[in-house]
Amino acid sequence: MTNPLPDTFELPGQIATLARSQWNGLVDQTGPFMDWRFLSALETENSVGDAQGWQPCPLLIKENDTLLAGASAYLKSHSHGEFVFDWAWAQAAHNAGIPWYPKLLIGAPFSPVPGPRLLGAERHPEAARKLIQGIEALVEDRELSSAGVNFCDAHDAALLRQADWLERFDWQYHWQNDSYSDFDDFLSRLKRKPRKNIRAERRRVREAGWRFEWKDGTELDTEALDRVNHCYQSTFALYGNLPMLNRDFFGLAAEQFGKDFLVCEALQNDQPQAAAVFWRDQERLYGRYWGSLLDTRDVHFETCYYQGIDYCIQHGLQWFEPGAQGEHKIRRGFLPQKTRSFHYIRHLGLRHAIDRYLDQEARALLHRREQLESLNPFV
Repeated sequence: MTNPLPDTFELPGQIATLARSQWNGLVDQTGPFMDWRFLSALETENSVGDAQGWQPCPLLIKENDTLLAGASAYLKSHSHGEFVFDWAWAQAAHNAGIPWYPKLLIGAPFSPVPGPRLLGAERHPEAARKLIQGIEALVEDRELSSAGVNFCDAHDAALLRQADWLERFDWQYHWQNDSYSDFDDFLSRLKRKPRKNIRAERRRVREAGWRFEWKDGTELDTEALDRVNHCYQSTFALYGNLPMLNRDFFGLAAEQFGKDFLVCEALQNDQPQAAAVFWRDQERLYGRYWGSLLDTRDVHFETCYYQGIDYCIQHGLQWFEPGAQGEHKIRRGFLPQKTRSFHYIRHLGLRHAIDRYLDQEARALLHRREQLESLNPFV
C-alpha cells in the first residue's frame, strides 16, 4: 500500500467545471491538447464519458483554494485511443486472473503529442509530488490495475523516476525547420532518391487534378465543418474503428481555437474529397485527423505531410508533429524523436513481469533506432 490520499487532493469530476484561466495558468504553455479548450470540448460534446470508456476524473492539488498542480485523468474500461499500447499487458493480466480494467490514464485523449502531464510540476514540484502520491493512492483505494502517464515531458519524467514508476519509451517522427526558404530548399537538403520520390508523389497529385485549400477556425463555415466530419467518420468506419469525435466537437474546437485550428481540404476538379485537421501553437504544427471519401494514397501524403511542411516553412514554425507511428515518414523528412510514458502497477507480481518486458522492449527499440539511421534522407 502507498500513502493515503493527500488532504489537498481533489477530484472535481470534469475539467469543464474549472475556469480556463485556472487550468491553463498552471504552465506557461500547455500545448493544444492539454489546453482547457480541447479537454473541455471533448467533455461538453460527449467525445469522452462513461459510455465511451473515458470517464473524466481530473486530479487537482490545492492549497488555500489556490490550484498548484493538476492532471487530466480518465478511468478507462479499454485501451483504445491512447497510443501507448498495453494490449499485451492486459492479456498477461487476464491470463493470470488479474483484472486490467478499469485503469487510470493521465494524458490527452486521442492525441499522442508529448507535453506536460503533471501540470504545475515545473513551478511547484512538491505539489506535483503530492499529485503523484494521490494518483498512487487512488489506484490502491479503487483497486485499479494501474495508472499510466502518457507522452510526458522532462519535468514530469524526473519526478516519476523519483517515485519509482516504470519507464517506457518509443519513437515518433517529427520534422524540424532548418530555416528553409521554401519547399524546394527543403528538398535540396535531401539525398537524390528521397528527393526524386517526393517530387514524383507531388507531381502525380497535381496531374490528377488535385488542389489544396487551408482554412482556420475563423474561416470554416458550416458546410466545411460538415465535410470535415463526413471525411473523418467515413474513414474511421472504412477501417472498422470507432470514431470518438463528432461534428459538434469539430465545431466547438474551431470556435474556441480560432486561427490555431486548421483544416487542409483536398479538392479534385474543385470537389472537396478529403481533409486533414491540424492544430498549431507558436512554434509547432500538429497533424491530427485525416479523412477521405476516396482511396487516395498520394493525396494522403500530400495533405498530411507535404502541405504541413509547406505551411511550417511559410509561417515560420519550427516543428511539425504529424502523429504516431509510421517509419515511412522518415524518408519524407521526419526523424525519430523519443517519447516517454510512466506506469504504476498495483499488483506486485505483474509489476515485476512488466518491468522485465520493458527492459527487453527498450533493448529492441534502441537496436531499431540504430537501424533507422540508414533511412535518414538528409545529405
